[in-house]
Amino acid sequence: MHDIRLVRDDPEAFDAALVKRGAEPASASLLALDEDRRVLQTRAQEGQNRRNEASKAIGKAMAQGDSDTAEALKAEVAQLKDTLPALEVEAKEKADALDAMLAALPNLAAPDVPDGADENDNVEIARWGTPREFDFQPKEHADFGPALGLDFETAAAISGARFTFMRGQMARLNRALGAFMLDMQGAADFTECNPPLLVRDEAAFGTGQLPKFEEDLFRTTDGRWLIPTAEVSLTNAVNGQILSHDQLPMKLTALTPCFRSEAGSAGRDTRGLIRQHQFEKVELVAITAPDQSEQMHEDMTRAAEAVLEALELPYRKMLLCAGDMGFSARKTYDLEVWLPGQNAYREISSISNCGDFQARRMRARFKPLDENGKPSKKTEFVHTLNGSGLAVGRTLVALLENYQQADGSVTIPAALHPYTGGLTKLEPGA
Repeated sequence: MHDIRLVRDDPEAFDAALVKRGAEPASASLLALDEDRRVLQTRAQEGQNRRNEASKAIGKAMAQGDSDTAEALKAEVAQLKDTLPALEVEAKEKADALDAMLAALPNLAAPDVPDGADENDNVEIARWGTPREFDFQPKEHADFGPALGLDFETAAAISGARFTFMRGQMARLNRALGAFMLDMQGAADFTECNPPLLVRDEAAFGTGQLPKFEEDLFRTTDGRWLIPTAEVSLTNAVNGQILSHDQLPMKLTALTPCFRSEAGSAGRDTRGLIRQHQFEKVELVAITAPDQSEQMHEDMTRAAEAVLEALELPYRKMLLCAGDMGFSARKTYDLEVWLPGQNAYREISSISNCGDFQARRMRARFKPLDENGKPSKKTEFVHTLNGSGLAVGRTLVALLENYQQADGSVTIPAALHPYTGGLTKLEPGA
């Protein structure tokens, strides 16, 4: 969410930043609403002040025996009592309309984010690892995975498309991956959490899912929302709070199921595990002071990269252009893992610095230190960051495709052996 003062200070720069994000200029509409709101609020405040003054003057006039003045003041107070509520309601309506308009606008890109409209304009920063050379034609995971325990047919019969039923050795490997990732992120000083999977409107609004992306979420009959990622639960742990400086940075991680309707993605990645309605992910969230967030963004990206490197999965690091970033992000790195079955790099982690955008929506603040090293009386909004460390299903896909063998088996990388109970290879039909 944006500070209206930013728009007032430089409306042309604000509009230019919106256009860079692929949005329409909005400063004229925002400033018109802001002006109406401020005029109405001023009139309401002046009316309230005048009513208080007149009420006090009534007693003084009566004490002086000036009944005419007292009656005139009573009439004025009565009139103000009748007109002020409508004025206050109108001022609130304008304020709510302004907040709604601000809440619908995406975050502005950081200065070093490249221009661009979509993924074709993203910038490659680095690569790690060399894709394996196969002495046979590698397959996509959906083609050989069913023999290893990926059961798409049973899941479709139970739940419909874009669900997976995992059995035996495949389920064991999936569980091992989640535990391995959690342990790695714990070693990177992220505190493991087990947060709720159902959240209220306020939580979904706080991280930017509502109101703009309501169709992407699943809603329960009691009005709660299934989380699309643990970012929602973890980030909202500081909703409405005023933190002390020594509580920052706060680093949280969780392995949870995630639920997405995938609205608007018809025809995309319909086979296999790439795009599911239900999947698991290890989420990374950080709450920082403003001067900590840029370095934290680099550190979180490194924490996600370390998982891929431990599993010896080739990947590349991409800096997203302004037009390809998520709604709440001001800067995003994507990690794309090599999938030999597709002969392509595919996203496996997205790590974003949201600045104070989510914090404003959540009213999450902290007390910085003053020049004497004491907690200031003034508060500032925290910065929030989030990312995948990693998406378990997509990591499973990467393992299956990169470690597949000609006979349909899949070797398990050594880093996972302590987590698989002695399982070192997936065998067809096992």
